[in-house]
This record gives sequence, structure tokens and C-alpha cells, in this order.
Amino acid sequence: MTPPGGAANGRIPVMLMVRELDQGGVERDVAKIATHLDPSRFEPHVGSYNASGMRYDELRAAGIPLLRLPLEAPFSARGVSAGVLLWRYLKLHRIQVLHSYDVSGVLGAPVARCAGLPAILTSQLSHRDILDWKTQLALRMTDPIADLVVVNCDALRRYMIEVEGVPARRIEVCYNGVDTTQFYPAEGPRPDVLAGASLVVGTVCALRPEKGLPLLQEAFARAARPPGTKLAIVGSGVELPQLEANAARLGIAGESLFVPATPDVPQWLRAIDIFVLPSYSEGFSNSLLEAMACGCAVIGSRVGGTPELTGEEERGLLFPRGDSGELARALSLLMRNQDLRRELSARAVRFVRRSLTIEIAARRTGAIYEKLLAR
Repeated sequence: MTPPGGAANGRIPVMLMVRELDQGGVERDVAKIATHLDPSRFEPHVGSYNASGMRYDELRAAGIPLLRLPLEAPFSARGVSAGVLLWRYLKLHRIQVLHSYDVSGVLGAPVARCAGLPAILTSQLSHRDILDWKTQLALRMTDPIADLVVVNCDALRRYMIEVEGVPARRIEVCYNGVDTTQFYPAEGPRPDVLAGASLVVGTVCALRPEKGLPLLQEAFARAARPPGTKLAIVGSGVELPQLEANAARLGIAGESLFVPATPDVPQWLRAIDIFVLPSYSEGFSNSLLEAMACGCAVIGSRVGGTPELTGEEERGLLFPRGDSGELARALSLLMRNQDLRRELSARAVRFVRRSLTIEIAARRTGAIYEKLLAR
């Protein structure tokens, strides 16, 4: 059914909100859901603080209506004017569901409540301790405004109940999904800069402190690696100068490759034999999920939803957070054991195709919206 006040075409108008639309995992989530919601049931719109970035271009090319909210930060003086702009847009387009995926909910949830929307959702996709205290406080003030808080793994569900005090009945789990028409295993030549590499260890992520990339460099330097092994770090961010200096300090500069954030993520993942996610804090990682879909043998730190994704080492290896020695041992094991790499890769690809496609995630998201509206 179409709720009262819905779109004239019978579809449910939905506003997805996110702070940025560039390279991060949350931005990928928003773009994937917006473009994969059932078009016969939903009319997606996307609001963000900036009108630029690779996901912005992707959404515009897909014909998704985009709203720019000119706001540098949720607590800036321009917040009132951005709130008025959002309120008018919600009314004009008769939006029925607002779903904020990050700190944009500090603006979106109160405005949606004032606009009388029947369904307001926020997402919590990581632990809040990586945020500054003002943002943490604002999100905690927003939690009671939302009808539901959506999390992307059971680990975050427990965290929101036990640490943040959100009642279990107001939390829904919706695992991330990957587009298997883009992310799949395939044989082919590596990028020219990796030509001749015997084995490639790598990661693809935003270069932020919580990703723990110096730990990966230290473990790579300590591991018993075959001649010709390369370390590829794909992504952009504030940590790049430190990582470059760290590679020189550890004596692995000649074996290291730094590649800026790129839309050609599947190509790079298919070039990586062993994918490592050494994060100190993580939800349910898109990067790790995409690496598994592309057939990488994966290693992740035992944080957040990573054990759920790897099946407690059924589909990938785990190491204790911050332990470079254990990571080096896991790397050494996979470097010398091709059969184990192939077995972990095959299990991961089967699991992703069966349980974690973007189509499954979009159907689950749509079902959450419709269930909330039906209440």
C-alpha cells in the first residue's frame, strides 16, 4: 500500500541522508541502496552536505534526485537555513521515510519530526568512540527521535543496546550488500604498476587513523614474504604522509605502492591476493565484503562485525586488534600456503553470493521501511 500523502505514482518517496558522497563506506551504502531499492515501490531521494564526489556523480548519472544542504558541519551557524531547506524539500516531495546514515541525522531526524514524517530512521554503522564528544552527544540526543536505529551487524546491535542504551525493540539489523555484477573473481593482468609482482598484499580504504594501516606495514615488514611480494594501499586521506614515512622507516618503501582513491575498486581487488583489514574500530566493512566477493583471501582484526563476515575464520583469518605479531603470522601462513588461500577465497565467494548481495540488502531495507510505515 501507498501511505497517505505518498507520491502520486503510487511509490513511497524516501529521503536517504549522508554527510558526504565521496569514497567512504557509508557513502557507498547510500549510493547502493538508492540505486537498488525496488523502483516499483520506492522513489528514492538523496540529501548531502556537498554536491561533489564519486558517489554524487554516480547517483546523478542514475537519475536520483539530489538535495544539497549547504552545511559544513552539523553544529555550524548555517544549520537553521539548512534545516529550513530540508523541511521544504520534505514537504514539497511528500517524503514519507527519512533515513539518515551518519551524523547527518543530527539535522535530518529533528527536521523530519517537525515535518510530520511517519517514518524516521537513523543508521549506526560503527562504534561512536571514533567520533569527537560533541558528535557522540548529538547522536545520543537523536536516538530517541528516530523510530528505528538500523545497524549492519549483530555486534553493533549489542553495542547499541549495552553501551548506548537503545531498546532492543527499536533496533533493526540490515547487513551490507555487494554488487556482484561488479565485484567478482576474474583472472587477468594486474595494473601495470604491479606487473611482475609474485604476490600482492593489500587493502582498499579511506586512510584514517582507525583503519590501523601502520600495523599492516609493520606486519608486512616482519612477515616471511616470498621475493617479489608487493604491498598495495589503495585510498586517500590524512594518513598518507605518515604511511609513506613509515614505509621508508621499515625498509619496505621499494615494495610499497600507494594508490589514490579510485572508482576502479574491483580491478584493484582482483589484483590483490591477500586483503588485510587491520582496523582498530569497524562495523561491517564494505571493503572486506567487496574483497571477499572478488576472491581475495582475507585477514581482519577481531573487531565489530568482521568475525561475523569471516565466519570466525571459516572464510578468512582473524587476529587480535593491534597485534602486529599475530598479523605477521597470519600473513606468513597465507603467503606460503596457496591451497589455503584458494579454499578461503572459494568459501568467501560462495557465502557472499548466497547471503550478502546488494539485492538482498535492498529488499531488506525496503521491508524495514514498509514495516515501519505499516505500524
